[in-house]
Amino acid sequence: MNSVELISPNNVTANAMIRAIDMIRPQIQAQRPALVAFCVGTQINGTPHLGTSLVQAAFLLAAAARRAFSVEAVVRFGALDNAPYDIQLDPETHHAYQITYHHALGTDGVTELIDKNYRAFFDSLADATGIDYEIETYTEQQSIPAFRAEFLRTQRQLDTIRWPLSPSHGIVHLRLPCPACGWAEKRAERTKLTRLADASGAFTAVCTTCGPYEITVTPEAGPYIDLATLYRNLVKERVLAAEPATLNVMVKGGDWAPGCQLVDAAFAALHGIHSPPRIFTPMALTDTGAKLSKSLIRDNKLPPPPGAQPWMLNATEWNGGIDDYVDAMVWLVRLMLSNPKHFYRSYTTLEVNRLMSTRSVTPTSPPRARHMNLYRRYFDLVASGRKTIEVRVQYANLRNLAAGQYIRFACGTDECLTRVVRVARYTSFDEMLDIEGPANVNPDSPREEQLANIRRIYNPEKEALGVLAIQIERV
Repeated sequence: MNSVELISPNNVTANAMIRAIDMIRPQIQAQRPALVAFCVGTQINGTPHLGTSLVQAAFLLAAAARRAFSVEAVVRFGALDNAPYDIQLDPETHHAYQITYHHALGTDGVTELIDKNYRAFFDSLADATGIDYEIETYTEQQSIPAFRAEFLRTQRQLDTIRWPLSPSHGIVHLRLPCPACGWAEKRAERTKLTRLADASGAFTAVCTTCGPYEITVTPEAGPYIDLATLYRNLVKERVLAAEPATLNVMVKGGDWAPGCQLVDAAFAALHGIHSPPRIFTPMALTDTGAKLSKSLIRDNKLPPPPGAQPWMLNATEWNGGIDDYVDAMVWLVRLMLSNPKHFYRSYTTLEVNRLMSTRSVTPTSPPRARHMNLYRRYFDLVASGRKTIEVRVQYANLRNLAAGQYIRFACGTDECLTRVVRVARYTSFDEMLDIEGPANVNPDSPREEQLANIRRIYNPEKEALGVLAIQIERV
């Protein structure tokens, strides 16, 4: 038996498809989107652990979608800076009050935290997969007029959706932090809607320090809106589902499946907009079958389970650099994505440790390479060595591309490894072709035909990002 062989039982989901990415094919067929955005979010209250890293398989899902459906793909990372930074009890009422990371650290502090724990990880994933990414904090999201307008719409139909969003007691937690100090009642016991107009809502709340306050929410302005988890996802997903020409795919850990049933029930109750497609990634489990919980182990409430390595609880404990860790995670997730049976299931830490122990990296292993897709006619030219200049626009994930790095071009199952000889930057495709020479870009096509083909791929807005001419050689 091959030491990296992975045996997974069949299941209803896996039995219905050939590739894991086929989960979103129905929406692709129905909508024919120009862009597929894989949306993944996490609280920013610590360094990534194994479960977080598996959810961030969104990069590889995006690459699979681009390859399978010939569509542009991107990863959208939602940084939940509304996570509680501190919680305190009011000594008189015993109501719990919380302050978010945003209110405690400020915008600069949150940016520093994201850069420290996630930015390098994402940059490396973008390099490894050729997929660009965007980061948006919850604070930025809730300030967008479309989000605030959707929130007000749901307030008008709160009686319709409150039971799916809060099935035990029907009380949907809405936190509107005190504008003076930023603290808010965690369970919003004394937050009340007092007036709801066509384009505004007036609320009252009580701050344990500053006392009662009244605030008005409008689409364009007003206080910070901090919604309980299910409510937040409903509003966010309704906004995303209404985006024209973009198919937003929610990527979540497997433990989110029951919660999404409730969110979808609220969607159905509101009518008008269908919930976006969802992909649930494998869960990391302990030997008991429970979800791997970094916080329970950190607080000594549970011992580390069998097979749990330090890096599974804290990615910075990996024995190597960021690129080494990302390459290991890419290897692991690609193994899982090789068959829907492997992806739509969960893994114990013992099994992950077994799989990772079979991954061998030797001096003769292929070099780390950026992944880029090519149409067949261009791929064959690269593979034959006749095409020596690859043209791209300067997406964020290509900003650090430099001579000496490697690019692995792919077309279907075929791959071709190349080394970057030189990277030149231009302001337009015309300028690039004039200087580089059309024959180096495509020896089988005249200049004007090349220019027309390139501009069919890249619209004027993308050309305005800057044009890259990447000189390559076969390895």
